Amino acid sequence: MFWLSLFPFATAWMGENNFAAVPVALYGLVVLLAAIAYFILTRVLIAHHGKDSTLAAAIGRDAKGKISVGIYVIAVVSALIVPWFACLLYVLVTILWLIPDRRIERSLMT
Repeated sequence: MFWLSLFPFATAWMGENNFAAVPVALYGLVVLLAAIAYFILTRVLIAHHGKDSTLAAAIGRDAKGKISVGIYVIAVVSALIVPWFACLLYVLVTILWLIPDRRIERSLMT
């Protein structure tokens, strides 16, 4: 929750500075750390419920989560060089998560 609380600050700073390199990189760092926190949360929940649980089956290999973290790492580094490209990568991850994920729905049906 801490990383999510920094979104308004990072977003505002990025907008106020016309998407300058450092604010775009900071925004990327905030979303990267939130993504890492989500990844850790899913691993802890799976460990708590067991590797054979419905939750573990629903989450599976969590390709979306791993791909998102990878793209965020690339975006943070590229933000210092080409900020607009980093913003494009942030939008790409957002679109990736807007596509419905049927894993949980499928695992509950079985």
